[in-house]
Amino acid sequence: MVSKSYLMDLLKKNNVVQFGDFVLSSGKKSNYYIDMKKGITNPEILKTISILISEKIEGDCVAKIAGPALGAVPIATAISLESNIPLLMIRKAKKDYGTSKLIEGILSEGDNVVVVEDVTTTGGSLLKAIDAISQNQGIVKRAFVVVDREDGAIERFESRGIKLEPLITVSDFFD
Repeated sequence: MVSKSYLMDLLKKNNVVQFGDFVLSSGKKSNYYIDMKKGITNPEILKTISILISEKIEGDCVAKIAGPALGAVPIATAISLESNIPLLMIRKAKKDYGTSKLIEGILSEGDNVVVVEDVTTTGGSLLKAIDAISQNQGIVKRAFVVVDREDGAIERFESRGIKLEPLITVSDFFD
């Protein structure tokens, strides 16, 4: 049965948490690193994540599932396939060739969008993706992250009126 504890077991079994000296995307230093790329490239872990999030959004009138490049795109894709909700991919920056889009996929004005991420520390990169969606008339009320490092992301999202829902917190790895 798919559950938070099942996901935790899979992440531990696949050594997603590593110890050493690391610099995070937020610029902060840490003595551990959560290598979710190792997790989301594993089909069983990715399927489990997609089921857990799809169950949580069922019946929410979600029009699109969005994920910022790179780590969240496989997660958003898996949820899209599991829930049959169309996908949006959010680039880190507009490309300077072709269509010059920041958002790939069709976002219509007023679409309710659920945004997903692999790991959050402060939530900065995910908030940039949410800003891109909002600037293109999409509405984001809920966001999911596989692992929250418990370093202020949830509070930052609350201050913006968005609920950030971690499947797992870093404390879960150390309990």
